[in-house]
Amino acid sequence: MKLTKLIPLIALLTASALFACGEESHHNTPETPDNTPSEPAKETGFARGADVGWLSQMEAEGLKFYTPGPDRKEKECMKLLRDDCGVNSIRLRVWVDPKDGWNGIKDVVAKASRAEKLGLRTMIDFHLSDTWADPGNQIMPKAWEGLDLEGLKKAVASHVDETLRALKDAGVTPEWVQIGNEITPGMMHPVGHVDNPKELTALINAGYDAVKKVFPKAKVIVHLDSGHDQWRYDRMFDILRDNGGRYDMIGMSLYPFWAQEGWEAVSDKCIENIEHLKAKYGKPIMICEIGMPWDQAEDCKKLIAKMMNTDVEGIFYWEPQAPSGYNGGYQLGCFDNGAPTVALDPFKDAVKK
Repeated sequence: MKLTKLIPLIALLTASALFACGEESHHNTPETPDNTPSEPAKETGFARGADVGWLSQMEAEGLKFYTPGPDRKEKECMKLLRDDCGVNSIRLRVWVDPKDGWNGIKDVVAKASRAEKLGLRTMIDFHLSDTWADPGNQIMPKAWEGLDLEGLKKAVASHVDETLRALKDAGVTPEWVQIGNEITPGMMHPVGHVDNPKELTALINAGYDAVKKVFPKAKVIVHLDSGHDQWRYDRMFDILRDNGGRYDMIGMSLYPFWAQEGWEAVSDKCIENIEHLKAKYGKPIMICEIGMPWDQAEDCKKLIAKMMNTDVEGIFYWEPQAPSGYNGGYQLGCFDNGAPTVALDPFKDAVKK
């Protein structure tokens, strides 16, 4: 920045001090100077999202991200997703006591702060485990083993409260908060197993109440897998209805690539289920996870465009920036050689309208 001789020396010194205080550096993250005087305004309406929980780990490992096309330039990943893919929302998972620190509270706050500065909306996804929670893994956090139901309710509330207050202190206001991740069989087994409907509901309610104390306007999501399977959604949301469960939104995952009948048939069933759930439970629906193999970008583009035309609040692509085979064999990203494929073009097209 050049300053003219008309500016008094004291102004020059003040400007220099302010610049020094505001300057940031991100480990292994390319610099992306932003000369705007304030954070970009957040969008409202349909959420065009990306789950980037792996991002800080990827950056620490030296992975780089690039703009698409022949002019290919290195760019910070969240800004790339925003500017070049049409993403307006970021989803981040939280683990209670992760072995290596990734997805712990400190890591999540750091990533969420970056999203906030870019004007991106935020979804916080509490796995309520020390590691991955999904239909095959709903493992009780080590520190919570042996607690009775009342102790577990307090532990859930305390963990949610600590995380959300850390986000609030950092200037982050999540728009959505998940209590549990793909909790089709329940969560925090064995106590919160789906076969223990009262206990499961009590644990979800403990998380819900903790969210509302910190962020009353945040929408609390209960999230299951296999969005095309009506039975598993009826089972869970009947349990919550019958036991006084509190939640604001139904979340679903949709990974239709594996089906013999093809992704079109699976997505049709998912759309039927969305209509069924809206009519039966009267709750809005979010596709919290979606994905297709990285080398099926054209089909993925069609899938996302199709699901964007349904009655959902938004769609979050799960780890789009992940290279083929990352972290044990993940193949469902939608980047190739560090740059986005056409898979997320429906998000980008929506920005142009």
